[in-house]
Amino acid sequence: MIVSQKRRRAFAALLAVAGGAAILLAAAAGGAQQLDPRFSVKGDDDKGSIELIDPQTLRVCADPNNLPFSNEKGEGFENKIAELLAKKLGKGLAYSYYPGATGFVRNTLNAHLCDVILGMPQGNDLVQPTNPYYRTTYAMVTRAGSDLDGIAALDDPRLKEKGRRIGLIANTPPGNVLAMNGLLASVKPYPLVVDTRVDAPGATMIHDLEKGDIDIALLWGPIAGYYARQSPAKLTVTPLPETPGARMAFRIAFGVRHSDQNWKRDLNTLIAQNKAELERILLDYGVPLIDDAGRPITVSR
Repeated sequence: MIVSQKRRRAFAALLAVAGGAAILLAAAAGGAQQLDPRFSVKGDDDKGSIELIDPQTLRVCADPNNLPFSNEKGEGFENKIAELLAKKLGKGLAYSYYPGATGFVRNTLNAHLCDVILGMPQGNDLVQPTNPYYRTTYAMVTRAGSDLDGIAALDDPRLKEKGRRIGLIANTPPGNVLAMNGLLASVKPYPLVVDTRVDAPGATMIHDLEKGDIDIALLWGPIAGYYARQSPAKLTVTPLPETPGARMAFRIAFGVRHSDQNWKRDLNTLIAQNKAELERILLDYGVPLIDDAGRPITVSR
């Protein structure tokens, strides 16, 4: 089956919001190619439920070097969420680390090396999603006090001024909005598919914004919020509004094997019972949370 350009873009947008920002993206964004049959949802995880690998230990699938999501030092917000879940479950905590790239789900969750992926967009058929535990969106980052102060959307006429430079992760939804507004000529592109062990395009883009090499950075919200908060410069993060033809906001869930129904129900219960604590962790990392109406969530409820 040849993947149409429209479908590739939609799939790329979906996968770009996963923790790894490039998990399995090569299967969708690598030109007019066939989908890899290894990524079928009717794979090894449906041959029979084994539920949890170790009932005494919460085993988490994670990227070893992908802040703000996770790393081997336990510094990401998904690490903190894993610690919270383990505490609530009364279990130990262990990780199965694998770079966020092609084969992540197959070589971790579906290989029965771990039992849950902590950041998967709803609608990703590679896993069975739980109920969402947060909703966030793509965002704009600008230098406070710059001539783009107060910008709220990508149709702002100031973006069309001569010499304007716009940082964009390739093949992500804000690019569609820039195209609608005739702004692609102003784009400085950054790669979407990277080896997270050696590259962090979000951090690079924010550094370029600090230096003045670009005027505005367009990033997935958790990345934008985290690196803006880490920056020595004063930066402003503004969630991008939903635009017809370019979905900006996504609900993020935990991902489990398709066969693990009891485990999914247990996680749904934990999400419902610990909503405020989950939101507090996310807000502490600068994640721009929004409710179902698109309104910002600024304090945990």
